[in-house]
Amino acid sequence: MAHARTHSSAPTAQAPSAASLCALHEDATCRSCPHLSTPLPAQLAHKQARIAALLADGANPVPADAWQEPAASAPARFRNKAKMVVSGTAAAPVLGVLGRGGRGVDLRECPLHMPQIEAALPVLARTITALGLTPYDVPARRGELKHLLVTASPDGDLMVRFVLRSRRHVEDLRAALPGLQQDLPTLAVLSANIQPVHQAIIEGPEEVVLTDTDRLLMRLRLPAPADGGARAPVAGAARAGARELPLYLPTRSFFQTNTAIAEQLYATARAWADTDTGTAGRPQRVWDLFCGVGGFALALAGPGRAVRGVEVSAAAIDGARAAARLMKLPAESARFEAGDASVLDPGAGPAPDLLVVNPPRRGIGAELAGRIEASGAERVLYSSCNPGSLVADLARMPSLRVRRARLFDMFPHTDHAEVLVSLRRDR
Repeated sequence: MAHARTHSSAPTAQAPSAASLCALHEDATCRSCPHLSTPLPAQLAHKQARIAALLADGANPVPADAWQEPAASAPARFRNKAKMVVSGTAAAPVLGVLGRGGRGVDLRECPLHMPQIEAALPVLARTITALGLTPYDVPARRGELKHLLVTASPDGDLMVRFVLRSRRHVEDLRAALPGLQQDLPTLAVLSANIQPVHQAIIEGPEEVVLTDTDRLLMRLRLPAPADGGARAPVAGAARAGARELPLYLPTRSFFQTNTAIAEQLYATARAWADTDTGTAGRPQRVWDLFCGVGGFALALAGPGRAVRGVEVSAAAIDGARAAARLMKLPAESARFEAGDASVLDPGAGPAPDLLVVNPPRRGIGAELAGRIEASGAERVLYSSCNPGSLVADLARMPSLRVRRARLFDMFPHTDHAEVLVSLRRDR
């Protein structure tokens, strides 16, 4: 696998002003970033105020003094993945989104994508033409190529996935691999995902990996936060004492869209967890539910802790185990298993000292929240991509009170928010 020699999670060049950042936004052709014309500091201040007010009104409110300084994103070049709908024709493919009337809007020059993604998209468009991959026509329900999914690591390595309606062109892609590797020297993973069903689900159940590896190394560097995580640096800023966190991202697994903000999220979780490790001479038991590729669990792993990660995706668990081996963690200190985290009972047997939950947008739900409330878990770190479901889940755990909270601007220029809260049980 090729790796660039330097690590960069954010652009070093001066970003253009919001007003000139994207012509497609200015003429309302693309509506993906509704707040792009608002200066980023004003966006973040408004988002912080809105989320703080929402979480203050719940049945288990977040107090105003719990909030720490929000983690600010770079304004551009922060997206590590491109999920491109392919439309148009094989001779003139359009890579982007479907706009009004089903017309394709080309986003090959989207200013939010990492530079490596922007550089790769024209090469991939030429490959579509060379192989005669007919874009899928949604109204007519015909065509072969549905989506193009491109992910870039912090080192600039690429994972490219062609989402096809059938296996008809798989061997064509295999034959094209040497040329693609020549044109894209950092191409680490190439695959064909087969999605035969006409539905609004991007990926299908079958993945045909065409390279020697099926996973991308995401080599993160966790900043050393100041004051226990209260004032971590802005995205991309260097700080002495940064800690490397290598994560493996298999083809069909989830990773945060904004690498620099993900680094701050994991660093803050570690800083908060490190403030209380007293477990009377035994390793601190840490459970990471909905662990994905192991981001939180592996960020927290180390001497004095035994982490257990649970995730429904077997591919993600394979990646977490591989990363644990790469970190040379003893088997007894980092254990990962595939399963439905929502059915686990933290109160069955010795309760974890620290419970980490990072659920999908729907939250952890009433049943798991009830089991956590009834368990003996003293501390919970809850990472939420949906403050609305977070409010509902906090109300179901009244004996666990929020002591710290932080907003992470994972999706600037939108209303979406990532929030991390630290809860401790009232006694």
